[in-house]
Amino acid sequence: MKCAINRRAQFSASHRYWLPELSEAQNQQRFGECARAPGHGHNYVLYVSMAGDLDEYGMVLNLSDVKHVIKREVTAQLDFSYLNEVWSEFQETLPTTENLARVIWQRLAPYIPLVRIQLYEHPELWADYLGNGMEAFLTTSTHFSAAHRLALPDLSYEENCEIYGKCARPHGHGHNYHLEVTVKGEIDPRTGMTVELGALMKVIEDHIVEPFDHTFLNKDIPYFAKVVPTAENIAVYIREVLRQPIRELGVELYKIKLIESPNNSCEVYCTDALTDTVPQPQQEPVLASM
Repeated sequence: MKCAINRRAQFSASHRYWLPELSEAQNQQRFGECARAPGHGHNYVLYVSMAGDLDEYGMVLNLSDVKHVIKREVTAQLDFSYLNEVWSEFQETLPTTENLARVIWQRLAPYIPLVRIQLYEHPELWADYLGNGMEAFLTTSTHFSAAHRLALPDLSYEENCEIYGKCARPHGHGHNYHLEVTVKGEIDPRTGMTVELGALMKVIEDHIVEPFDHTFLNKDIPYFAKVVPTAENIAVYIREVLRQPIRELGVELYKIKLIESPNNSCEVYCTDALTDTVPQPQQEPVLASM
């Protein structure tokens, strides 16, 4: 019987985005604050996913053995290190989140049956690598606050209440929405990036956060004058708005996840098959005090 297992690890390290063939001004223009000397640091959270058949002891692998492999091959070497210098791979390609995930895969693959590396640089930025050459997934998250009312205009108040419950009340209600945007692309062999993060965040800010934040969606966003702004419909709308601007950055929009409340969230993909998905994180990363 096939089964997937996951192991969590963490390490603290610093890095700098800097290409010696570029001038100081060019590096700052391309990488922003990440080009500052001598660098900056993160508490990285790593999820290693493996798969295989259950053995006679009811295990895919002995997680104690997995723990020692991850420590020996990755965290003992990276913890409290300067990433640009610790591994030879980062002499050619910068230690971005997505490239670091790729190289960690390469370091672990000879020892354990990997299916995914997921690496959090911080709770609002992470990468998934599935072993497909230079292809990687990068996710960034943001938030906006908005109000909405769930009601179909052709139905009575009583009928809407039967469908939407309290959400049909005439003056609406609000949420602090949490938005996750996942893009898919090839890691640049020199910069280590699938996409320039600043440009991606600007697209999301300009097209979604700024127009949506502190609005009443039914009244302030024309699309929702006729479409009920459920979390699902909002996510679909965000997907369609972002698809082309993100493509113009050289990557493809892969997934939108909208968290309406701690109890409710939805996901929509830019692929037809929901089975073609990036495995989800095991939990929100918890950063240990150092």
